[in-house]
Amino acid sequence: MTEEQYWKQFIGKHPEYKDKSYTAWQFGADPDMLAELVISGKKTLTCSSLKEYELENESLPEAGELSIILGRDDTPKCIIECMKVYTIVFKDADEELAYKEGEGDRSLSYWRQAHLDFFGWLYPEMGLEFNEDEKIVVEEFKCLYV
Repeated sequence: MTEEQYWKQFIGKHPEYKDKSYTAWQFGADPDMLAELVISGKKTLTCSSLKEYELENESLPEAGELSIILGRDDTPKCIIECMKVYTIVFKDADEELAYKEGEGDRSLSYWRQAHLDFFGWLYPEMGLEFNEDEKIVVEEFKCLYV
């Protein structure tokens, strides 16, 4: 099913969103697994690099924005609504943030290692070096449609 077909099905069940726009994208390293965590209700938050937004001259997400979450093969998996966006310093991430991200055992130690690995890969790709004083963008969302 295409994004457009999926969106039409969603609007058919939720006409209150008919005048809204959306973006479509995949989560990080394992799009299918991460989309399944959203669908199951375990993942209600995602983190990204503020530097990446700055380098790509891209606006930060905003509360109320809608997104179609795609699987690895670009098949629509669900639709989320952004509820809250804020930035924190990486080293200030806490247990609640790690739990809401929903990955691994949902602990802060798992979250820190997974994100150190990810940002340790991403920053050199951008020609930068990651350190724990970097700001990250935190986006809290709810799943509206599967």
